[in-house]
Amino acid sequence: MIELKDVYYSYRGRRALCGVSLEAQAGKRLALVGPNASGKSTLALMMNALLLPDSGDCIVDGISTKEFPLHARRSVAMVFQNPDDQLVSRKVWDDVAFGPRNLGLPDDEVRQRVKSALLSIGLEGSADRSSYTLSGGQKQLLAIAGVLAMEPAYIILDEPTALLDGIGAKAVRDAVLGLKHRGKGIIWITHDMEEAIGADTVAVLKEGRILASMPPGELFNNAEILAEAGLEAPYCWRLKKSLEKMNAQEAVNELWP
Repeated sequence: MIELKDVYYSYRGRRALCGVSLEAQAGKRLALVGPNASGKSTLALMMNALLLPDSGDCIVDGISTKEFPLHARRSVAMVFQNPDDQLVSRKVWDDVAFGPRNLGLPDDEVRQRVKSALLSIGLEGSADRSSYTLSGGQKQLLAIAGVLAMEPAYIILDEPTALLDGIGAKAVRDAVLGLKHRGKGIIWITHDMEEAIGADTVAVLKEGRILASMPPGELFNNAEILAEAGLEAPYCWRLKKSLEKMNAQEAVNELWP
């Protein structure tokens, strides 16, 4: 479990996080939503110890990031919005192998990790391709494979579908769902409330504070919190509610099983 306890952080005097307390659990998906500059990315960087709290504490599986930041950096991996910022090798296989090789693992272990990671995200047939010939969606899947090969317990995805078309975005969402089923803790930063539907918990941030942390259904029904954060319930949820008012239960069940 990742636990943030009353965390404060400032950039050159500008407060970015204000008393944030939050949990992210293994095998669960946490969505971080909120307007720009609300603290979502800062919170993510805090979880993998790229930033350390000014006060308060961030604890990853029982170990404080202040006491042992390397533990968090090994346990919590991050996938960025633009996959080109994360690719380091021309060949797909070498890109996924980069992290394990830098850990000094034996060649057999590196090969096993690379094969497993590529299989997990559906790129096993592209191992010999140039990474720069992949589509945007495939590049993002490759970035996910690269962090998977490091075998982290938690994976943070910072708006991973923002630059993708519908097909690429769906491929990434499907891959992330598979990671959750494998027991990985998923922290998904997004502006798209449709992507928050599949979360176990949605944390709403505004001006560095947590306005709410609750299951998506509860959040979408809370007009006051949505309005305060400048958010809107996803279209399919609003359609579901409209159909319920029309007593069209059969159609509702198809939209929201």
